[in-house]
Amino acid sequence: MSPRSNKETPTLVLIPTPLERDRLESLGDPVGKPGWTHLCGFGPVAAAARTAELLARLQPARVLLIGCAGTHAPQTHPVGTAWRFDSVAIDGIGAGEGDQILGPADLGLPQWTEQGEAVHDRLPLEGGDAGLLLTVCSAAGDEPQAERRRTRFPEARAEDMEAFGVALACHLARVPLTVVRGISNAAGVRDKGEWQLDEALTNALALAREGL
Repeated sequence: MSPRSNKETPTLVLIPTPLERDRLESLGDPVGKPGWTHLCGFGPVAAAARTAELLARLQPARVLLIGCAGTHAPQTHPVGTAWRFDSVAIDGIGAGEGDQILGPADLGLPQWTEQGEAVHDRLPLEGGDAGLLLTVCSAAGDEPQAERRRTRFPEARAEDMEAFGVALACHLARVPLTVVRGISNAAGVRDKGEWQLDEALTNALALAREGL
């Protein structure tokens, strides 16, 4: 089945949390009309389940996921900027933990297989050019944890907690997904006094509008 790509069909805009939604709404409508904007939930499990439900019910032509992320590459993806990513991976699925973790490909156990198509821990995204976004089940709690993730995924430019779940639901439904994330903080920095959430979301909204 080919992706639905009719520009006349509304876009489904997904925002992970009420915090991100409220700040984005204060800046303006990310999609315009016609279209839908919904929360997808916090974390990859809620995001996948909610996205699947919305795709089945609304039948959009395309999906836009927008929110914030933590940078793993401050030299190229600094705090306060926003990016449209071209692929997404997920960390934490498999066996073991920390430096010893084995992912789906290492185990020979795809997360999904259908008619010879295997999904391990990576999926492409629509229309991006900003590199790999890493989805995690728990945001990096400190710099050492962030560094361990960079060792496992050296090409990761930033981390979030929803994109892979949304991407898998869209992949199975054959609906193209664009992911725009504003860089609110450095991965591992939990002090919100050092975050730039408003600037990150302002730039994310502007970038999202360019593609609509």
